[in-house]
Amino acid sequence: MTQTLQQGGPAGSPEVDLSEAYRACQSVAKEGARNFYYAFLTLPKEKRQAIYAAYAFCRLCDDIADDPDPRGDRAARLQAVRAALKSAYAAAPEGVVFVALQDAALKHSIPQRYFEDVIRGVEMDLYKTRYATFEELREYCYYVASSVGLICIEVCTYSDPRAVEYATDLGIALQLTNILRDVEQDAQAGRIYLPQEDLRRFGYTEEDLIAGVVNDSFRALMQFEAQRARRYFESGGRLFPLLDRRARACPEMMARIYSGILDRMEAGGFHVFGKRVGLSKAHKIALMARMWLRSVIPAPW
Repeated sequence: MTQTLQQGGPAGSPEVDLSEAYRACQSVAKEGARNFYYAFLTLPKEKRQAIYAAYAFCRLCDDIADDPDPRGDRAARLQAVRAALKSAYAAAPEGVVFVALQDAALKHSIPQRYFEDVIRGVEMDLYKTRYATFEELREYCYYVASSVGLICIEVCTYSDPRAVEYATDLGIALQLTNILRDVEQDAQAGRIYLPQEDLRRFGYTEEDLIAGVVNDSFRALMQFEAQRARRYFESGGRLFPLLDRRARACPEMMARIYSGILDRMEAGGFHVFGKRVGLSKAHKIALMARMWLRSVIPAPW
């Protein structure tokens, strides 16, 4: 029998097929998750579907926050997402993303607050364009990235409570790497995530950043931030042995991709203007195969 969930809305609204809902979320992930999609493929089907649903939700939030149309009330649209999330947890999902999300949340006991934290994080981009200290930036990284990691470990399953701390740190490492890679695009959008205290410390100005100046001050600043990210990668790496063996390849691959991006930025002297630093598709596929094999083939005694 076809498994269906009732879509929220007026009486007589159409039913949404659960399988179709998951396929729709997969399509969103395949199109938008350039780095993460290969990591998702290492998961068993049910866990993979849950991650697709979580990604589609996060993509929905990000797209609203990044919408350049000044006519759109982004805050109101994010509030509508918050209401739809609440409805999904009340067994009245509205639309394909929330049909899949409700099923995934129920199967994997994902706390609603983690998804609410994602919304809170993207809302910060609506009104906050500068961060005075790293502590302020760390809070932002928690909401936009660590909360996603906490969703993922519920899907991957763990028993050691330290997994929460390590997943939090891994999310911060990934987001810091994103910030370093995307300094040009973010500055063009009016957002500077590098802490103001660090800009002053290394004598690098916002005007330098907007102009794409790469000098000794910029390289020293970026090296400082890269070392900070590596400390979080080191802590986050303690997560993997605490996860179900069959699922740990997914977060480990994410960490390897982003630490690889960090290495490439450093090797290139942090020339991140005018190009997007990344790993090749072939590199990511090879990494995916290696991580997947490690997760399914028991280690020798």
